[in-house]
Amino acid sequence: MDENKAKAIGIREYIMKPVIRDKIGGTIRKVLDGCRERGIIKRILIIDDDVQILDMLRQTLEREGYEVVDASNGKKGIRLYREKPADLIITDIIMPEKEGIETIIELKRDFPDVKIIAISGGGKIRSKEYLSMAKRLGARYTFSKPVKREEL
Repeated sequence: MDENKAKAIGIREYIMKPVIRDKIGGTIRKVLDGCRERGIIKRILIIDDDVQILDMLRQTLEREGYEVVDASNGKKGIRLYREKPADLIITDIIMPEKEGIETIIELKRDFPDVKIIAISGGGKIRSKEYLSMAKRLGARYTFSKPVKREEL
């Protein structure tokens, strides 16, 4: 296959072997930037006060090509969502200022079509109970912490 045939069937970029590291990095950036311009890359808002979980989620999702923004509590997360809506919200349940259940209630009330994934490591009650409540309030999926990259 040559470059013209590849582009004719929808391949955005074409690199001949041997691949040079700088060239592949630049090509990946070019494709991702093009996707962003066409609105293909999805924006994900992560709301979690645990910096390690937040970093793991951010790295995993950015590696997959998603744009990621984050907030350390529900109050900040809702403000960010109102300023620029995300395609998906991943929220922890137990957080300071505004916890996840309150966050889900407010978001679903004001934005009924918002897509939410709830995560929890538990607290005063087991994580399954928090997550069950989150599901009843409108979270599409739920995961217990620690979240496995494969599940995500």
